[in-house]
Amino acid sequence: MQEKRIEIRWKDQDAYGHVNNAVYATYLEEGRDEWLRRTLGEDGDPWDFVLARVAIDFRQELRQEDGEVLARCQLTEIGRSSLRLREELLFKDGKLAAEAEAVLVARDRESGRSRPFTDAERAAFEREQAAGR
Repeated sequence: MQEKRIEIRWKDQDAYGHVNNAVYATYLEEGRDEWLRRTLGEDGDPWDFVLARVAIDFRQELRQEDGEVLARCQLTEIGRSSLRLREELLFKDGKLAAEAEAVLVARDRESGRSRPFTDAERAAFEREQAAGR
């Protein structure tokens, strides 16, 4: 699993004094974007992928005084034009705040439609999956 530390900002809170549920999705997106950039490296462009699905299970509330959250992302399945990812948000002590499943789809920039992975993209994803990250 690749990881990214994210600072919990004051503006992330809602009227209840905890991090708003929509912000959890933003934290997951930040972790997912970082994962995609690291995984593809020079083998592709993260802008060629779109989020097709995300399902979030909220486990515990985050608060600004928690300071930061750790976003983790792991590739679980490679399709013809899509990826399935397991994602987690963790407190500093490793306790689970939320977990999610996301599906990313490769898209053709001109048509806006899904497209098969390039050979370089597929190779990068297969390396990532073999490494268990």
